[in-house]
Amino acid sequence: MRTAAALLALVVAVAAGYLAWGAPYRSGSLAWRAVGRDLDARFADVPAVTTGALAERLDQGAPPVLLDARTSAEFAVSHLPGARHVRPDAGVQELAAALADVDRQRPVVVYCSVGVRSAGVARRLREAGFAQVENLEGSVFQWANEGRPLVTAGGEPARVVHPYDAVWGRLLRPERRANLD
Repeated sequence: MRTAAALLALVVAVAAGYLAWGAPYRSGSLAWRAVGRDLDARFADVPAVTTGALAERLDQGAPPVLLDARTSAEFAVSHLPGARHVRPDAGVQELAAALADVDRQRPVVVYCSVGVRSAGVARRLREAGFAQVENLEGSVFQWANEGRPLVTAGGEPARVVHPYDAVWGRLLRPERRANLD
């Protein structure tokens, strides 16, 4: 029930933001604030990292393990350079197996479209014994909206992101939204 209420609140916020300001994708918009409140309420136990802080870490040369917790189709359109793909609904054992080569003390940053699916994955990684797991605040949508680097499944530079669906996709700048028609 809470998930349905949260989704309804997001839809209303996106619609209100779109109609009132025409830009629900702007950081700090009503829509992004609604997403943030929902994540804070449902995943208060999952630490978050901002896109700016992650970009600084990546530039410093000791990057965390990056996990993309979206579908294979979403990952194929674009993802953060160096990210590994994991299924968004992967269980604790599947995640542990997927990261069997990673020291459980190494920092891990998980992202999805806006942070909801990745927060669940981050929580399950902590259950699997990974000590330093964070959810990327705003996830790949915010990363792309800020013009940060993305690559395709083939490793080529990318400018667009899979919009997940018509509602959530409104949180992406139009020029960053992949056309899937």
